[in-house]
Amino acid sequence: MHFFPILSTLRRHRAASALIALEIALTCAIVCNAIFLLHDRLSRMEHPSGVVEDELVVVRLTGTDAQSDAGSLTAQDLIALRAIPGVRSTAATNMVPFGSSSSNTDVSTVLDDVNSTSAGFFLGSADLLKTFGVKLIAGRDFVPDEYLDLETVLANRGHIASVIITRDLAERWFPGKSPLGQALYVYGKEPQIIVGVIDRLARANDVARPNDVSAEVSGYAVVMPVRMSYAEGGGNYVLRVDPTRKGEVLAAVGPTLNRVSPSRIILDRQTFAEVRQGFFKADRAMAYLLVGVSLALLIVTALGVVGLASFWVQRRTRQIGVRRALGATRGDILRYFHLENFILTSAGIVLGMALAYAMNLWLIHEYQVARMPAGYLPVGAGLFWILGQIAVLGPAMRAATIPPAIATRTV
Repeated sequence: MHFFPILSTLRRHRAASALIALEIALTCAIVCNAIFLLHDRLSRMEHPSGVVEDELVVVRLTGTDAQSDAGSLTAQDLIALRAIPGVRSTAATNMVPFGSSSSNTDVSTVLDDVNSTSAGFFLGSADLLKTFGVKLIAGRDFVPDEYLDLETVLANRGHIASVIITRDLAERWFPGKSPLGQALYVYGKEPQIIVGVIDRLARANDVARPNDVSAEVSGYAVVMPVRMSYAEGGGNYVLRVDPTRKGEVLAAVGPTLNRVSPSRIILDRQTFAEVRQGFFKADRAMAYLLVGVSLALLIVTALGVVGLASFWVQRRTRQIGVRRALGATRGDILRYFHLENFILTSAGIVLGMALAYAMNLWLIHEYQVARMPAGYLPVGAGLFWILGQIAVLGPAMRAATIPPAIATRTV
């Protein structure tokens, strides 16, 4: 309907038409990539930890002087913390999922393998898996005789005999068969025997983007039966608590540990929700920024379409009046302006899709983001078609209400 007359009109106003089409193209390219990056950030923030997040309290502490029996002090801490009303179990560990530090090691079925896999390793006391609430999908937990003190291991006075690994790591090294009873080199010159498989246990850097060089380590973790002792060096205590009593537990942690020994500094007392929130703080800020930039660009583009359409309505008052006098209905006028806007928007979208693809290639090269799936392009096109039609609706309705008699008096 009126396609060629509209093209002729746009050619007569090629400068304004080109500017609006270019504005739509640039906005389309930026918004498509922004939506993709926003989805990537939100996906990272929803990354599963593998633990019972709503039941965990994490305590991070450091010491001020050396203790003659660090192991005994840690045991006393755990007993005292377990006695706090609302606490179900406690454990000491070298790191927690999404924590402030991460411990990693190379694992393989061959000693000193150049093709080894990087995996996070968790050390902890006997109730670590129970406290984390991780799901054991095969095998068993460690038995008391398998636990060694960290000092013993570091002094090479004992060998770590067994390990528990995550499902992803098991599938990496033992695809299609059971990993239980298999040997895996994790620490030292002698292999460890796999006694259990857990579903997932995330570490601090276990949220790599698809194109990151560290993406291969996602989901790879090992748990070793090594008891941690916290005196001079400090570390992490994890408490599994009644979700309804987290506040009480957090308030009681400081006095409880000080009664055992006042020579420690409690750095943090947090629920796991706060740990996750802190870890993804930058991602959350980036998500807000992307939303703000996208909305600002969409508003500016919509205002540009409204301004151009309003200008054209004013300039075409006589033309519209003549068409109304010749029998054009208000619907005909509305359809004319909507079709004109659709043509302009489509031209901008075609150019915008090419720019969006080029921009994504540049982001891949400069910032190692993932390749944008092709599905984002038609979504962006649909968004801009809808935006264009909404933006032009007001000027088009004003044009449709111009009475033929008033319009013809302007001749």
